[in-house]
Amino acid sequence: MAFADSYLGRLRQHVGNAELLAPGAQVLLLADDDHAVFQRRADSGGWEIPAGSAEPGQSFVDTAVAEVEEELGVTLAPDVLTAFASFSDPLGHRLVYPNGDIVHAFALCFFTSEWAGEIHPDPAEVTEWGVFPLADPPPGLQRATGIVLELFAEFRHTGQFQAR
Repeated sequence: MAFADSYLGRLRQHVGNAELLAPGAQVLLLADDDHAVFQRRADSGGWEIPAGSAEPGQSFVDTAVAEVEEELGVTLAPDVLTAFASFSDPLGHRLVYPNGDIVHAFALCFFTSEWAGEIHPDPAEVTEWGVFPLADPPPGLQRATGIVLELFAEFRHTGQFQAR
């Protein structure tokens, strides 16, 4: 779906670049215990994990499934997602996009190692992708993705759901 057709895109037509509160999801696709799939954003060039804002009628799980399919072209079954954190801290999850749009994102963070299909990114969203160590992600990592990786490490260490 083109951004202009999305819920946030339609809101932007009315509010311009003003800060919007947006629920969404982030998904850590694990290639193995120590590696994950990262993608380079087409708009900013920053590296991140699949993530995005919810559309009307979508749950957090629906959003996670839709964003992974939209960005990387692979399919997730909803029951393979495990929630490990909630991330809404405005110091870490207030996003300013290259076009000036501002979003304070409220994300439920999931991980999975199960997906169907081959990764074929949407070039309008992702310019390249790769599998990198969780402890050594690609240079140019988006700040929010770095925080999600910290939350995942803490979740693995404690077994406790994380909230920030």
